[in-house]
Amino acid sequence: MTSVVEFAVEDGVARIRLNRPHRLNAVVPELVDQLVRALARARAERVRAAVLAGNGRAFCSGHDLKAEAPVLEAGASRERLDRIQEVTREIRRAPFPVVAAVHGYALGAGCEFALGCDLVVAAENARFGFPEVGVGLSVTGGISRLLTSAVGALKAKELILLGEHFGAAEAARYGLVARVVPDGEHERAALEVAADLAAKPPYALALAKHAIDQGIDGTVEDAFAREVADAQLTEYAGEADRAQEEWRGR
Repeated sequence: MTSVVEFAVEDGVARIRLNRPHRLNAVVPELVDQLVRALARARAERVRAAVLAGNGRAFCSGHDLKAEAPVLEAGASRERLDRIQEVTREIRRAPFPVVAAVHGYALGAGCEFALGCDLVVAAENARFGFPEVGVGLSVTGGISRLLTSAVGALKAKELILLGEHFGAAEAARYGLVARVVPDGEHERAALEVAADLAAKPPYALALAKHAIDQGIDGTVEDAFAREVADAQLTEYAGEADRAQEEWRGR
């Protein structure tokens, strides 16, 4: 099986790379599964920091809308959606910080993966956005809670409802990006940040990360459950719309 997520560890820092460059690292179930396993492996190997990046021209362009839709049995849709949430859960349960190294597109699920990390380093050419509403989908990754906590309810509504792309400089102004670096320097800069973090006492890092997450954790699980339910509703609504269009065309 081709690895769509690469994993390596050097000097206590895990380097995790999304590896579907021909599709701009667009999300398919296989990528989600391998990413969850890579994050769990980093935790099992007791790394002191991790960097999440993407191979090719983009970090992650979101769900692969051209991929063949899986034939799902009853209940499987919820399981598939909840599996996406597990990426953010793994990042949050890790005692070490996870740094996103973002370049090119970070859209939809890709934006959620990035902003679910503890810190984000972005190249100047990075483009963030939540296009889900515009294509009849729903946000995942706890982003309805985490984004609101970061930028406030009105800005979160603007970003999610309008779905407009925004650049690295804008993301930094919103407080979503820690550092903006020249194009091509994003992963090197993220690894430098990770190395700096890895040199700190691990228990202090873990406690600080946990304390901050606890400050917003009260309703994150509620957000996960709500997002899965919303995503299922959008799927059912889309199927109903298609069925109605077919009926009208007869």
